[in-house]
Amino acid sequence: MSEPNLAELPSDYRLRIGSGLDRALLVKFMQQTYQELYPGCNLTHFAITVEQYLSSETPLWWVEQEDATPIACLWLGTAIDQVQGDRHAYIFLLYVSPDHRRRGIGSALMQYAETWAKARGDRQIGLQVFQTNQPALNLYAKLGYRTQSIWMVKSFCILLLFLLHS
Repeated sequence: MSEPNLAELPSDYRLRIGSGLDRALLVKFMQQTYQELYPGCNLTHFAITVEQYLSSETPLWWVEQEDATPIACLWLGTAIDQVQGDRHAYIFLLYVSPDHRRRGIGSALMQYAETWAKARGDRQIGLQVFQTNQPALNLYAKLGYRTQSIWMVKSFCILLLFLLHS
């Protein structure tokens, strides 16, 4: 499959395809993403996530400055629509460093992801976004994404502490 065109990327940036050699950098970008939303959390488990899921089937792209410094990344994978049963693209990670935001890089990467998904024959693309990440929610809404489901969690931390002290 040919690489989609990234015409919308500002001219002082370039796109580079990632590889398995970028595992440590991907972990670093994942940690930066979550540290912004959840400061102080232990995020060492991302190395296991990357080891488990980064492969030739889950492409990774980097946006770099002219000096080859990575400032953004896009990591895609595959999911199955649990209603229709269709395979579709899934965005594992979209991250743009804070100093490079609001320059169209996130929108360009999202367009890149959509072009890649359409070239594979996918009829939709999915992602997870935290309810507290308003800038990302605004971007996705502007690009035509809509909420399809709500992921709910229940924490057992309090119950576990109670049982340990009983």
